[in-house]
Amino acid sequence: MTAVDKRVLTVSGKDAELTKRLENELVAFNDVATGTAPRGEFSVRVTDEDGELIGGLTAWTWGGLCGIELLWVREASRADGWGSKLLREAEAEAVRRGCDRVTVSSFTFQAPGFYQRHGYAEVGRVPGVPGGHSDVYLFKVL
Repeated sequence: MTAVDKRVLTVSGKDAELTKRLENELVAFNDVATGTAPRGEFSVRVTDEDGELIGGLTAWTWGGLCGIELLWVREASRADGWGSKLLREAEAEAVRRGCDRVTVSSFTFQAPGFYQRHGYAEVGRVPGVPGGHSDVYLFKVL
């Protein structure tokens, strides 16, 4: 007689609990593999006089590297330089946290040119984004 396999493989929609568990497990693995301190996170935001969000940026730091995850500015405020101000403040915060380099990715229809104007260099590109676009990876030494 053989033992019955009780493992279950499932596919579902977004699973916040699974995402958090995977993040925790991978961060722990990465810390051991690289011998670096745990990852940190920070955000930068700007609001108007009514407290409404003009724009914001989220990022992580790990072993001297800063990764920009999200940067967004509302459409009506994009010509006011808020993207540049958010980016400069994030870079300054990254330096305060001991980082000497930063990375970001941006779809070709988003803002790779914006990052290049701020000293970022393209280091890779992944094709296949819908609409014939690519995901551009950029890097900057701080």
